[in-house]
Amino acid sequence: MASVQPLHRREGVNLVQLEADISSIRSGSSVASIALPDYVEHTAGVTRVGALSAEAVIRDYESAAKEIEAMGTELIDAAQKCEALTAQVHDAIAFMRETAAGYREEGRKIFKRIEECALFTEDVRKTCEQVKRRMAEVSVGESPRPELEPETEGA
Repeated sequence: MASVQPLHRREGVNLVQLEADISSIRSGSSVASIALPDYVEHTAGVTRVGALSAEAVIRDYESAAKEIEAMGTELIDAAQKCEALTAQVHDAIAFMRETAAGYREEGRKIFKRIEECALFTEDVRKTCEQVKRRMAEVSVGESPRPELEPETEGA
């Protein structure tokens, strides 16, 4: 089993050293040298540690706000791509409708042509039957050409 050791606390924080460490990291030594966002300003009489802490916090918040805005920009870009894709889909649908209409028109023409051919064929068949009957009615005697006479068995 692990043993729990109490944390030893240092006696007091050396604020002078803390401020020196923070100042060495920043460029410039005055609180006013760090550009703050437009929506905040230091309060008169605030201690240096308080001002630096407030600056650190506002910088974190500002950084997060900028990332949120960047996500918004990405979302706008995605929406614009969606709109472009939607426009392409509408164009594709219009093309499909035009193509379908063309197929229907071509089908209608072929349908009509087949029926016209069927009617024409029926007319030809009727005409041929009429001609055969007339030929049978006219040829009551012997044919002037013997090769056209039907052959009889036993001849």
